[in-house]
Amino acid sequence: MSRFLVPAANRQALSLAAILLAGAALCMPGTAQATDGYFLNGVGAKAKGAGGVAIAMPQDAFSIASNPASATAIEHRLDVGFEVFIPDRGSEIIGNQAGLDGVYSGNDANPFILPEFAYVRPLSDTVSVGLAVNGNGGMNTAYKTNPFASFGATGPAGVNLRQISIAPTIAVEFAEGQSLGLSPHFVVQSFEATGIQPFAANSQDPANFSNRGEDWAFGAGFRVGYLGSFGDNVRVGAFYQSEVWTTEFDRYAGLFAEQGGFNMPASWGAGVSVDATPRLTLGADFKHIEYSGVNSVGNPISSLLQGVPFGADNGPGFGWDDIDVWKVGAVYQASDKLTLRAGYGRSDNPVPQSETLLNILAPGVVRDHYTVGATHKLSEKFEITGYAMRAPRQTVNGSGSIPAPFGGGEANIRLAETAIGFSLGFGF
Repeated sequence: MSRFLVPAANRQALSLAAILLAGAALCMPGTAQATDGYFLNGVGAKAKGAGGVAIAMPQDAFSIASNPASATAIEHRLDVGFEVFIPDRGSEIIGNQAGLDGVYSGNDANPFILPEFAYVRPLSDTVSVGLAVNGNGGMNTAYKTNPFASFGATGPAGVNLRQISIAPTIAVEFAEGQSLGLSPHFVVQSFEATGIQPFAANSQDPANFSNRGEDWAFGAGFRVGYLGSFGDNVRVGAFYQSEVWTTEFDRYAGLFAEQGGFNMPASWGAGVSVDATPRLTLGADFKHIEYSGVNSVGNPISSLLQGVPFGADNGPGFGWDDIDVWKVGAVYQASDKLTLRAGYGRSDNPVPQSETLLNILAPGVVRDHYTVGATHKLSEKFEITGYAMRAPRQTVNGSGSIPAPFGGGEANIRLAETAIGFSLGFGF
């Protein structure tokens, strides 16, 4: 048979992948995430169980979402998973002269379900292709008691940002143990804001600021990666993710800078893994996320006091800083059928104390992530993986956070997270 013809088994796998892609798209409206700022702390159940480490420690098809060069290290397989994500978010306002003081819970919507899948297929001894579809990030707050009611806001307050990443991948082993990979990176994102009507008075387009329903945007960028093996037990990896340039949220052109612009920030990182013993693998990742490079995310609220309205080219944003993220993880082969994992991640806090007012809506401030996981091999070609993650509560107390025209005082924000997830792995 010609190598360009697809055997029946492979056709079935590709058909299953297409079905799962459609399923992931249909499930998007119920998803929301936030860990490393508003990005995931890992992709795939195996990586998440090991603290999110994946850049140089490929374990399944999901690894191509972290480093596209990993495709050459993965056998022909399909992985399908989901996460149950439960954030605990809220805020407190103190010392405000306009009547905003109070303690507010943003937990009116919980939990969230995030499906994901990935497929990798070697085409030859040196070339592999793949496809990963996963939730790339997001943020949700839902305040049944509106913190801005004293300003005249009506109804519940909150935002709902969701992002789905679609990354076809090709990787080439250009020398023994040395691979490069490339993924065109397509993003589908949606956004909705409610209950922040009073701030529209400070917008250049107040009609497209709040309570405009769900809006959609689409974008594209690219991701490149490197994976190298040195000796029998050391692997080194690196990746660069470009900014993802997206269409505008037209219904929120008066809220986000650049008339509704909300590009996805660039990021880059590197990792290493070592087979410390025949049964134990240790890994570490470093990642840098450039939140400040996107005006709608990185611009400070002080722009408003300088006469630049919401929605303008350099209008106010959430004031997020760039962050560095460190992850460490361990994978232990307990038996032929059982693999155990544990990990820890530590990220910077992107929200300065001066920027907590708007971040009542987006308190992506957790810093520590503790994870455990395990895989049970049910047969030679079929396995099940589970993991759990806990990010303890992190609070950022405001300092000069509420401008005098809004009554002064401070806004304090908090977030904690719990997640459990499972995946099924199929070999071919």
